[in-house]
Amino acid sequence: ISDPGFSARFRLHHRGNPPLLGFFDPFYFLPTMDPPNRVPNGRFSLCPDGEDWGGIFMPMGSRHGLLLIFHLSRKLLLVSDPFNVDQHRLAVPPGFDLEKAPVSGAVFRAAGDIRHFQVVLVTTETDEQQHTRVIARVYSSETGGWGDCISTPLPSKLPTKSRVDFTIGVLVGHCLYWLLNDRSATSDILDGILEFDLERQILAVKPVPVDIPKKNMCQFQVMRAEGGGLGILFLSNFSAQLWKMETDSDGVASWVLGRTVELDKLLSLNTEEGESLVIQGFAEYNNVVFLRTHTNLFTIQLESLQFKKIFRPNIMTRYHPFESVYAAVYNCSANTFQDEIDNGWQLLFKMR
Repeated sequence: ISDPGFSARFRLHHRGNPPLLGFFDPFYFLPTMDPPNRVPNGRFSLCPDGEDWGGIFMPMGSRHGLLLIFHLSRKLLLVSDPFNVDQHRLAVPPGFDLEKAPVSGAVFRAAGDIRHFQVVLVTTETDEQQHTRVIARVYSSETGGWGDCISTPLPSKLPTKSRVDFTIGVLVGHCLYWLLNDRSATSDILDGILEFDLERQILAVKPVPVDIPKKNMCQFQVMRAEGGGLGILFLSNFSAQLWKMETDSDGVASWVLGRTVELDKLLSLNTEEGESLVIQGFAEYNNVVFLRTHTNLFTIQLESLQFKKIFRPNIMTRYHPFESVYAAVYNCSANTFQDEIDNGWQLLFKMR
């Protein structure tokens, strides 16, 4: 069981339904599962032994047991497997400058592959202070390099300050999705949805439902719709609207409103005391959304509507869920559960 190859194959077998182990806050890993499946505290550091990795880190998401982190101080991407402390350092390719425009990304493994991984980076290209197109590049660990630049123009009807949002990309089918926001407004508002097709290696910009008012970005979340396909969650006051993109017999795609969930009743919120809800994170495989009020942080599974109150939230951060298979082994002599992997778990992001 302790063989890293077995662990990788075991996680690959369960990659379609990995449990939600916890989340980053954003610099500390906080476990959410109950014993014996709970990930132990204080067991794993991102920094390799004997090396000082001080600086500023930005989590960019996780998938298939891998973490993608942007080391802003050194302008490096880190791809880390916390199960065997395997870490890869990637130079950020030209054209992805955080000082000019936000950069988002995603890590994934191809179906059936336990050795290699790929990384997608996306950003908006700036021309005389106007964002004119979206660009993407794909890194392959198999070839050890970045592919050619892939681009698509931003629709002319979008504001000239449209950009890729910092929110974590969501994988739906064979496509990755990010939100586009408008920076020309007084606050970030939703402009569109960026799609990257992993099979065809092309970018596209999808419209948002016309019946959704232009609101702050923290009220939206791209998700897998009920029954599959692209969906979007919209918070309207204390209601959660679940939208789905459907295609008719003529091949025309449009948005359809599905369920509406009354969150104030579900979570027993006191709407008269000035409470408000914002989206703080999303776990794509479990379809779990992180919702924050001024005083509490909740997780809600969108199919079953099961929810959990976690703790008093940090109002200045966004939470980054980590979904993967983890096994604890029972230690008979100590009458306790211990990690399957000796290197342990907790991921600590240093800031110095």
